[in-house]
Amino acid sequence: MLQTAVPLPSPAAVPSLPVAPAPAPDTAAKITASGLDFYYGPRRVLEQITLQMRRNEVTALIGPSGCGKSTFLRTLNRMNDIVPGARVEGSVVLDGRDIYAAAVDVVDLRRRVGMVFQKSNPFPKSIFDNVAYGLRINRMTRSREDLEGRVEASLRSAALWDEVKDRLHTSALALSGGQQQRLCIARALAVEPEVLLMDEPASALDPIATQRIEELIYQLKSRYTIVIVTHNMQQAARVSDVTAFFWLGRLVETGLTTKIFTAPAQKLTEDYITGRFG
Repeated sequence: MLQTAVPLPSPAAVPSLPVAPAPAPDTAAKITASGLDFYYGPRRVLEQITLQMRRNEVTALIGPSGCGKSTFLRTLNRMNDIVPGARVEGSVVLDGRDIYAAAVDVVDLRRRVGMVFQKSNPFPKSIFDNVAYGLRINRMTRSREDLEGRVEASLRSAALWDEVKDRLHTSALALSGGQQQRLCIARALAVEPEVLLMDEPASALDPIATQRIEELIYQLKSRYTIVIVTHNMQQAARVSDVTAFFWLGRLVETGLTTKIFTAPAQKLTEDYITGRFG
């Protein structure tokens, strides 16, 4: 028997939604977005986003496709700067400093706030050279031994060392999809970031590789602040401490993941979490 499709909530209803309340100042916050609007030319795609991301926690950004999750993620290390016509209003503060201030060194910002993309993108180089790339261009090592030690440490941090230690000088493109994604994480970790942004890092992976990535995220949060975009509700529930629900460019609700998934404050959040749309 055919089931009747549940209609999507009407976009016209969105302006009546209560704006997610601004959190109280939090000394544990690593990054704070305040009153953030983002535009592609004249089109506003993020509206008054206020969200704190705390140190050594995983914040998951959830919501249907096109709701602004990935756009917001890229505002946190100014990756959107490369998009013609992109414009930001409001602020994003990292350790007390607005990253959009005129004097900010964007290269240094992107070293401090690393990013792992949805599709693994290893360079067409050896495994070793992939991880060493950022160390070399940032002149972060003093000797060959120092470089080798940092590459090994990064691969260990990404739970990949034992799988590749005997083939460091073979092509990274010969690795499996899951290994390539962990290599990209190792490459991001090599330059000693403070924050790790992850845009659907396991969406193209099989269940076993996905589990490895999720286990890795859990281990890494003891040293890094992590912000992850995911469409996978179960993944958000498993790996995150805090969940933020986006809808049509607005932040509808944010809170502890356990609360968002068991007792959300907004009906729209509940409908999305329970699969009524999205």
